[in-house]
Amino acid sequence: MSAQNLAQGERREIEAKDNRAALAALKAEGYNVLSDMTCVDYSKQGKSPRFDVIYRVMKLDLETGTDGGRLELHCAVGEEPVLRSVADLWPSADWLEREIWDMFGVKFADRPDIKRLLLYEEFVGHPLRKDYPIGKRQPLIGPKDGNLPNSPSFNILKPTITGE
Repeated sequence: MSAQNLAQGERREIEAKDNRAALAALKAEGYNVLSDMTCVDYSKQGKSPRFDVIYRVMKLDLETGTDGGRLELHCAVGEEPVLRSVADLWPSADWLEREIWDMFGVKFADRPDIKRLLLYEEFVGHPLRKDYPIGKRQPLIGPKDGNLPNSPSFNILKPTITGE
């Protein structure tokens, strides 16, 4: 494998229902770092299931710091939770799974009480989904003109000009 291929890594598809077992096997093979975990919504392209959850893992030699290889694993998932958490394999997955749920609404079967990470609890919806309405107003943001009754504006700066 050339240096370019080593850095880029190999891409594999894995079944969503087997994600936990497949990732545990890779960890046992020496893929000791979960470098990233993300999601892509392919609903506009008509793909079914609509989401890919993507795991990026690498073999890191802890003594020398050298990269021993990378893999990118894609799991196609729909609206129903089928993926299992891998936070027990890589603790960093806890935050990454919460981010995926928060932004895309992809749930993990063994994490029924997952909490939002980037947005506040009252936020309605998942803003990185392709069907999220871009002009949607959210609770706690306030009215469109920015004025709250009996309160200074908190989201729109309105300069005032005073006479001399």
